[in-house]
Amino acid sequence: MVPAMDSATAVVTGASRGIGEQIAHAVAGAGAHTVICAREAEALERVEADIRDAGGSVTAIRTDVRDEYDVERLVETAMREGGAIQYVVANAGVYHGTAGETPLTEESYTAFDDHIRTNARGVFSTIREAVPHLGPDARIVVPTGVVAREGMPGYGSYAVSKAAAEAIARGFAADLDTPVGAVDPGQVATDLSGDGGRDPVSVAEMVLWALRDADPSALDGGVLDWGDYRSATR
Repeated sequence: MVPAMDSATAVVTGASRGIGEQIAHAVAGAGAHTVICAREAEALERVEADIRDAGGSVTAIRTDVRDEYDVERLVETAMREGGAIQYVVANAGVYHGTAGETPLTEESYTAFDDHIRTNARGVFSTIREAVPHLGPDARIVVPTGVVAREGMPGYGSYAVSKAAAEAIARGFAADLDTPVGAVDPGQVATDLSGDGGRDPVSVAEMVLWALRDADPSALDGGVLDWGDYRSATR
């Protein structure tokens, strides 16, 4: 039987749209008190209202994951409101440009720096600040993509930042008893990655599986992909 998340505390970053929004809905729907964050306060408040209207327990805190003091406030609030944090989804990310049309040969330094600060350093700050507040049997998941591991033209410093995010997850996995791993759902239909991918709702179910149901030894330091998910849930 799949364990519920009742009475657990979860933190989901980048929850104002796309995958993050649907992950927040899925985790709250599973019974966790879900603390969500993003930079855009108005969009975040809309997600908070939608989750609450659906019967979920949620707190929204405007947070910039590039700022460790913002993240520190986020996880301390989560701890005060719900107790030890059991689930962390370090989802916040940006893509400057059109997916597949930003080769490194034309990449601006500004875009490079912000991809690294948000998509890599933001993952580091989220996990690093959550560590003192993690409960027993906690899990940490970092959404990723194949561009982190395979050279694909046109993905520039976004791909570099996702590779760094995976390395950060592996490093924390090596240093912590808590399982930390990446989840690669393949292409997803979002504003960030464009049309033609998987529905973010189905991707959120995959992340939910990784958080509460996947083999922790497979998650820890690894990358779980769509095939792993489908094989486990058939």
